[in-house]
Amino acid sequence: MEIKKLSKSEEKLSFLIKGINYSIANAIRRSVLEIPTLAIDTVEFYKNDSALYDEILAHRLGLIPLKAPKTFTSREKCSCKGKGCMKCTALLKLKAQGPKTVYSSELKGKGVEVVYKDMPVVILAKDQELELVAEATLGTGRQHAKHTPGLLWFNAVPIVKEIKQAEKAVKVSPQEFEKIKKNDLKTCQDYLNEIVESDNKFLKIEASDTDFIFFIESFGQLSPEEIFLEAINSMNENLEDLAKALKKEK
Repeated sequence: MEIKKLSKSEEKLSFLIKGINYSIANAIRRSVLEIPTLAIDTVEFYKNDSALYDEILAHRLGLIPLKAPKTFTSREKCSCKGKGCMKCTALLKLKAQGPKTVYSSELKGKGVEVVYKDMPVVILAKDQELELVAEATLGTGRQHAKHTPGLLWFNAVPIVKEIKQAEKAVKVSPQEFEKIKKNDLKTCQDYLNEIVESDNKFLKIEASDTDFIFFIESFGQLSPEEIFLEAINSMNENLEDLAKALKKEK
């Protein structure tokens, strides 16, 4: 197996993996839903004079990306046995009075970091007040989409072959034809599983069964590299659980 980085930014990453198959690639993609991240789970309102109902505000707060302390654990694994304590439950407070726009940065909690400080929560008119206490816990995207740390998807690497003729072909410009011939990834993806033609020359673009280009876009809780590594760890844990279950059946 070979891994090659193609492009990288703070929130996005793309890389090439050679020597796997569709099943493994898809298992990595699905394992992103197994990565635990912190999100607001319950909200207790003391004052809410805004135009939004409590339920709508609670939903908006739940979608704000949060970074948990490294020592944080899930309620299922915590020594408090799910009752809720400082090890598994983070308390965040918000108190504001209008006229103003309330932003995510006004959520205050010990050890908890709000990823995007300028996310608008609600607009308060003059003399309107908002006061609340929220509980944030670790969860996975399988439990709720608000816990998803980002997006991961993949495309098969295109394989370009020259052929003599074809009954049906997509006509392309000479410039595009040359890009495809040189295996330009972006151009080839547009014509995957097609035959292209220019000046009576033909190219067939097929999808590889063993080589894939992965794309990761982070929502901010974890870096793209951390999302990939955590997805691999989650997949390995599931495989270990499967192996143990199979041993018990023997």
